[in-house]
Amino acid sequence: MAAPQTESDETETRPNVLLVLTDQERYDCTAPDGPPVETAAFDRLSSEGTRFSRAYTPISICTSARASLLTGRFPHGHGMVNNCHEDDAIRPNLDPDLPTFSEELVAAGYDCTYTGKWHVGRDQTPEDFGFSYLGGSDEHHDDIDEAFREYRTDLGVPLGEVEFEEAVYTHGDGGTFVAAKTPVDVEATRAYFLAERTIDALEAHATGEGDLVDGDPDAPFFHRADFYGPHHPYVVPEPYASMYDPGEIEPPESYLETFDGKPQAHENYLHYRGVAEFDWDAWAEVIAKYWGFVTLIDDQFARILEALEEFGLADETVVVHASDHGDFAGGHRQFNKGPLMYEDTYRIPLQVRWPGVTEPGSTREEPVHLHDLAATFLEIGGAEVPESFDSRNLVPLLEGRRPVDWPDSAFAQYHGDEFGLYTQRMVRTDRYKFVYNGPDVNELYDTERDPAELQNLIDHPDYADVREEMADRLLEWMRTTADPNREWVPDTFA
Repeated sequence: MAAPQTESDETETRPNVLLVLTDQERYDCTAPDGPPVETAAFDRLSSEGTRFSRAYTPISICTSARASLLTGRFPHGHGMVNNCHEDDAIRPNLDPDLPTFSEELVAAGYDCTYTGKWHVGRDQTPEDFGFSYLGGSDEHHDDIDEAFREYRTDLGVPLGEVEFEEAVYTHGDGGTFVAAKTPVDVEATRAYFLAERTIDALEAHATGEGDLVDGDPDAPFFHRADFYGPHHPYVVPEPYASMYDPGEIEPPESYLETFDGKPQAHENYLHYRGVAEFDWDAWAEVIAKYWGFVTLIDDQFARILEALEEFGLADETVVVHASDHGDFAGGHRQFNKGPLMYEDTYRIPLQVRWPGVTEPGSTREEPVHLHDLAATFLEIGGAEVPESFDSRNLVPLLEGRRPVDWPDSAFAQYHGDEFGLYTQRMVRTDRYKFVYNGPDVNELYDTERDPAELQNLIDHPDYADVREEMADRLLEWMRTTADPNREWVPDTFA
């Protein structure tokens, strides 16, 4: 008979967790039937673990999605409904009284470290939520350390002193910086630097030595590495800048968008974002750089996976790759993101490798959300999930079983960004998508017949029953999550 397990035994047997979060990475870049983007490391993670084919962000905007991941709540629950760095931020900082998965893991004995992008609070850092922050911020989103600027200075290529080549801008070259080739070496990129700092953290966790880790060297660790990409500007060095030939890139089906029957904001966004005059040649140049950026990050992820093996951590570490949300990158002829709830920006990559638990090469088709990871991390770490979480624990799915009460749809929302407040709600089943647009026409798509979401069927008589059923699903999500709009939205469907 085995001896009873003590609290210290439980601590020793709980796995480490490594979360690699990318920024605006499209789902299709790592999908088996996606475009020809080289992602050997992410593909390896799928082949050695589980890939989720129907993972969705709760909202397609950086601050809001990241706050959801941290708190396990939909955006209306944590209140950070638009980007915190903008002047019109509804909340510049996350409510410190809201439970977060990181603080719960620390309380459960995990040593939590963090590298890279934060973007959850204007005056907050990861250290306000239980992490030790190891550097890598940028001036635009989070000017909270000097590490990368010092790193570039030491390499002899200070930030701000490099002239880009093949630069593309919106608004006729007078607007947003979209893409370019940089003359610096790969080692001078932020992606390489963040991988380097992550590897340093893994080594410190493995050896218990160095000044990067302050906790108990025998405690399990949670490390989060947040890459600044492939978010625009898509700036990459060689060989990535010329890895993909624009002349060989085919337009996506959604490039045929006419905006007929769509909310007016969709067409307005072409002009607002400054890409109304982009032709396919321009988009092909941009997409080539975007794909190059994805491959650059994938190569850095490969270095991180190799480090896990080198330090003897691979068999005892759960590795997760996800993205905060997607990116249009020319889909529907759009740039960046906005009040358009297409798969391009709401469907995300999610892959998990848990040695001894996940079946290698398996795929889960259940609908899941990015912030379901919050409850999952706590379950992995043996910690209680706060009652405030909307998050569902993914561990049963990772073990190969589906709970009987698992939902058959995903729910998402949008509240606005610098374009102004714009209320949207979305419900997505395996075949249909229904989008509620507060000030404009609603949307209904049959993604089996129209995967590019070109035809809005909201008024099609043959889909009246589907429309009613999907509206009911949406309202049920709103009621279940205590959405503040749940009381008056039903009247708009009458």
